[in-house]
Amino acid sequence: MPNNSLDRQLSQLEQFRNSFAPGDDRRLLRLLKQLGRARFLSTTSLVRFHEALLFFRAFPSSPAVLRETEALLRGFLLRVEQLQKSGGDLDDFDTFEDSGMVGTTMQDTLSFDVVRWLVRHLPRAVEIAWDDYEDERGMGMVWPLLIPLQAEDAYVEANIPWRKWLETAVPRGKTDLPWIVEQIAKLPVNDLERSRTYDLLRLPVRWKIGNAHYSRTRNWSRPGNVFYHRESLIQRNAVSLKDQLGQKPPRFRKVSRAEGRETMDRIHEIMLVRYRELYGTTLGDPDSVLRVDLGRGVMIYLWNLPPDRRLPLRAYVAGFTLKNGVPINYIEAIGLCEWMEVGFNTFYTFRGGEVAWVFAQVLRCLCSLMGTTCVSMYPYQLGDQNEEAIESGAYWFYRKLGFRPARKDLVALVEQEERKIAANPKYRTSARTLRRLASAHLIYELPGSEVGAWDHFSTRNLGLAAAHRMAREFRGDAATFRSSASAALANALTVNTKRWSSLQRQAFDDFAIVLARGKELRSWTEEQRRDLVELIRAKSAPDEMLYLHLTQKHARLREALLKLGS
Repeated sequence: MPNNSLDRQLSQLEQFRNSFAPGDDRRLLRLLKQLGRARFLSTTSLVRFHEALLFFRAFPSSPAVLRETEALLRGFLLRVEQLQKSGGDLDDFDTFEDSGMVGTTMQDTLSFDVVRWLVRHLPRAVEIAWDDYEDERGMGMVWPLLIPLQAEDAYVEANIPWRKWLETAVPRGKTDLPWIVEQIAKLPVNDLERSRTYDLLRLPVRWKIGNAHYSRTRNWSRPGNVFYHRESLIQRNAVSLKDQLGQKPPRFRKVSRAEGRETMDRIHEIMLVRYRELYGTTLGDPDSVLRVDLGRGVMIYLWNLPPDRRLPLRAYVAGFTLKNGVPINYIEAIGLCEWMEVGFNTFYTFRGGEVAWVFAQVLRCLCSLMGTTCVSMYPYQLGDQNEEAIESGAYWFYRKLGFRPARKDLVALVEQEERKIAANPKYRTSARTLRRLASAHLIYELPGSEVGAWDHFSTRNLGLAAAHRMAREFRGDAATFRSSASAALANALTVNTKRWSSLQRQAFDDFAIVLARGKELRSWTEEQRRDLVELIRAKSAPDEMLYLHLTQKHARLREALLKLGS
């Protein structure tokens, strides 16, 4: 088939993404079968076919289209192998946008928790990329912890044969990376210290995907009820956040521990093949997983962090969305009182597929679960230090859904841009202006929220203020600062924490650093002080949402946090 003919057919296929005229389903199916017989001789054309198949698998128009896309995706490895045999370079698939296809190889420097999962689930497919590694300092810090007497060489000698030490220590039948992970896991420290120890190495890890189910090509499942799209997809201008968030709360279902573990495995797979790693997707608590079915083939999974990996002050929720069994995005929400910051990332393949409606459902779930009435979008999500978001015009996606700038100086700028767009539909905001607009949060307030209350709040402000006081009053001594602050808070609350768990004491110390002076507590009632103690102890409860909801009931704490963090 001539290349221009193949290109024309691929363009026709892509046009069917939102085409539902009479007979389109039949024409789409015929085109899929024709392309299924085509020979792909370029990386670009094969990627286009791959992404279109994934889109139609998530948004099928009929059972026949569903079956055809599934069959083509299951056999996609042969196409990759044919391309390689014809001289195609598979390294061209290893980009941020296109990674994770069957038959390809990936390489990344991963955290300990991800590598531990990887060697547990894919021990034969993963290896250290020694040809890309020369970090003698990292090995010098870690090898002595794993290999007896290695310090005798590492600390004083030159030209140390690091690989020989490792190869000699690894027993027959094992390979180096699983052995390293196994030995670090046995160190007599907590998980956080184990992770920090491994991270000193900064090992490049390489894994071959083969025809694995966790690949982007095959990481989908058939749900009990498939939603078939027989009319145009829901566009952004048809979505009202006010209407969607005003609906009755969604019904959450707590999944079993077994399904919770499967969900954690699923999100590891989803992120691994996309070169992404997020705190909450790496360290999710399988005992906290909730599932909600929102119709139109959309299923959202959400979870918290385990008690020993939580943030000092904010509560954390992560998750992902399945569309007809296909993962289409990942989610992050971090909240305090009635305010939350949201991270929402739709995968490239599905950015034309009802994204605004899905985002509205994500917010509906998060606001219901977390008790949120003030939603804030990260500047990074909008394009701050994120050229991908600038190129995609992410700022306008949220602005057109009703979000407003948190900074007054940007209100005039965005209104000026909106007037230009209204006067000339072909006008496009420059990248320079988008970067300026993206330098501050966008805010959406639900009915009943105090407008503007959280516009200038940041937990970073709380941390920097504490660091400033530590430097000024304690000469930068963190241990003395923490001890002094904890003693002051214990005195103000007349509480003894000696019998508390270690995690509860850690939470108490964190709050003490924020409320270090105790001035904010002097006018509190006895009941408000008791409620603060209950709230702090709840930070390490099995369900972190209990803690978050208690912060929403404590008006005096909210007042103090806003004052100190704005």
